[in-house]
Amino acid sequence: MILLRHGQSEFNAVFSLTRQDPGIPDPRLTETGRAQAAQAARSLAAHKISRIIVSPYTRALQTAAIVAEILDLPVSVVNAEVRERYAFVCDVGTPASQLARAWPGLDFSHLAEQWWPAEDEPTASVEARARKFRAAMAAEPGWQQALVVSHWGFILSMTGESVPNGAIRRCDPHAPHPEISWQH
Repeated sequence: MILLRHGQSEFNAVFSLTRQDPGIPDPRLTETGRAQAAQAARSLAAHKISRIIVSPYTRALQTAAIVAEILDLPVSVVNAEVRERYAFVCDVGTPASQLARAWPGLDFSHLAEQWWPAEDEPTASVEARARKFRAAMAAEPGWQQALVVSHWGFILSMTGESVPNGAIRRCDPHAPHPEISWQH
């Protein structure tokens, strides 16, 4: 499968400069983030992507929408398993009913109204979600053609690699789970 970290968000733009949480719940993409998503889509055009799986955070949904439009593919599944580790205000999500109104072409009916954790999420929890997702993808035919639009912490848990906004990484779900260092 291919993992794509969402484009730069309003949170990322401030946090990268200050290293302080700017207090923006479920931030949107910046113009730089939109450009990163478009560049990622162009890079992915040569791959035979058949479906897009996306986290329910707005920054990931916006990234997936840009990629889907450029690649002329639908966003197939919204999956809260691939969400970010809940550690900052940006990890407060948007309720499922509001997401359904904002994104009428996507199915959010399987999500709880508050699909994100209520408190800081331990790294072991993110790693457990990654292991569960990895096992589910390994059991699916066609996993090689799946694009997963996700986040720094989840991609770190899947690959052992800290990646910047807009980065693309291949991930074989049959490979051993990586050693992870939670340094940002």
